[in-house]
Amino acid sequence: MTDIVLFHHIQGLTPGVVAFADALRGVGHTVHTPDLFEGRTFGSIDEGAEYCGSVGFGEVRARGVRSVADLPTAVVYAGFSLGVMPAQQLLETRPGALGGLFYHGFADPAEFGTWPSGVPVQIHAMDKDPFFVDEGDIDVARPFVGSTPGAQMFLYPGDGHLFADSSLDGYDEGATRLVLERSIEFLRTL
Repeated sequence: MTDIVLFHHIQGLTPGVVAFADALRGVGHTVHTPDLFEGRTFGSIDEGAEYCGSVGFGEVRARGVRSVADLPTAVVYAGFSLGVMPAQQLLETRPGALGGLFYHGFADPAEFGTWPSGVPVQIHAMDKDPFFVDEGDIDVARPFVGSTPGAQMFLYPGDGHLFADSSLDGYDEGATRLVLERSIEFLRTL
């Protein structure tokens, strides 16, 4: 089975992120869940953003990069929203990546260099998510998916941002079930 590094979102390593990782573990994968907030979790996106602002978003991403130093290079990098940033940076800059699973976010690959040839990725978000849609992630993801072999984007109906975190109010069980099914199938093909 596959080694996966799953980075949490801006509210921290919540029970819902752990439950998502456990679902992947349940089908035989090894899932590492680095805690970029050193044990802190936050009750809202705004509170998490305030913490990130105080330590620096660059420092949070750097913590993610440092967290994989002792892990094998042949891994899948995954992330929820904020966690997509270190996941995508590592996928693009650390040789050996098997693939990417990006939930609720995507950055222009040029931000980290270039997308490595032949590395597949899935991007999952809601079609009216104000962060994914209004902040431009979808505008970068669409042409990327259209021009990159092995890249897929799945949009789910709704406006939830962190909808795959079962410990948050915006959790969408049906959409998360599809996300997990598609993610597991993706992992099966690697």
